[in-house]
Amino acid sequence: MPSRSLAEELDVNGVAVRLSNPDKIYFPELGENGGRKRDLVGYYRTLALGVDDSGDGPLMRATRDRPTFLQRFPDGVEGDEIYQKHIAKKRPEHVQSTPIVFPSKRTGDAIRPTVPADLVWAANLGTVTFHTWPTIHPDNDHPDQLRIDLDPQPGTTFDDVRRVAIDGLKPLLDELGFTGFVKTSGGRGIHVYVPIEPLWDFIATRRCVIAVARELERRDPDHVTTSWWKEERGERIFIDFNQNARDRTMASPYSVRRSATGRVSTPVTWDELADVDPDDCTMATVPKLLENRGDPWADIADHRRGIEKLLEMVQEDDADGLADMPYPPSYPKMPGEPPRVQPSKKVAEHWDEKGNRIED
Repeated sequence: MPSRSLAEELDVNGVAVRLSNPDKIYFPELGENGGRKRDLVGYYRTLALGVDDSGDGPLMRATRDRPTFLQRFPDGVEGDEIYQKHIAKKRPEHVQSTPIVFPSKRTGDAIRPTVPADLVWAANLGTVTFHTWPTIHPDNDHPDQLRIDLDPQPGTTFDDVRRVAIDGLKPLLDELGFTGFVKTSGGRGIHVYVPIEPLWDFIATRRCVIAVARELERRDPDHVTTSWWKEERGERIFIDFNQNARDRTMASPYSVRRSATGRVSTPVTWDELADVDPDDCTMATVPKLLENRGDPWADIADHRRGIEKLLEMVQEDDADGLADMPYPPSYPKMPGEPPRVQPSKKVAEHWDEKGNRIED
């Protein structure tokens, strides 16, 4: 068994944060050449403080005051995962919480980053990825972002996702008067965040993303799908509208992902998206990228606008018989939701269009 390295103390904008076992290998493929715990924690310290040590780094701006879940790998990315939604009772005084309500109506308290030391402390617990809600404390019932997840299906590539984003989604958002902020997912997908005024609930904002997804599908049915059922998606890009349901989170901008090389979910400009290679966006390269060109998401909050136009699209879909879409199976039955019946099962078991099983 490898020996444990001595703990160290980090100064994070005047707050002391303990770094335990800093030389533990978290990314075996990188090993001691950038794959240690100290490398991960150091990356998050830089992104929380900013490359200029201002204390207002891009990761801090992306997570500040948002309910944040921690995807932890205390033994490295090849070890067991802990997905932590609730804030720990034992924590430093500087780590704050925010109340959240789950779809089941149960309540809890999530971590709410307020200072860079919060993120560094969480990284020392083995947090590889920070997953944030699209809300800001204290109002966790009204999202301030629509989140559009372009999810590649088997048989598709990152280039396919890129084409849908650049040739389909960007022009549609421009037509509607919205500003989309794009990032790599840290895998083969692309995430686009659309800042909005926090005046509508999760049901309304999710329906708005469904309306956008349906319009993308109408314009490019050979390459885009909104089908919740995998058996119907084919080799197309799935717009995962359920990422906008309550309690669903996405990897925050600048979060490291569970990957052999420490890939990062990296904000890029739309021009950069045309050439970006997700494999080049890692915790070893992103700080230099930020130093060279700054944070393209720095002013995201300045571009909020109302969703009235999207709600009109929802009404038009309803009038055309295109109502709500299924929620994830873990959710309670939601108002206006269609039956959660897999198409092949619906035929095999003789279900009618209202979701009632027909007896033979």
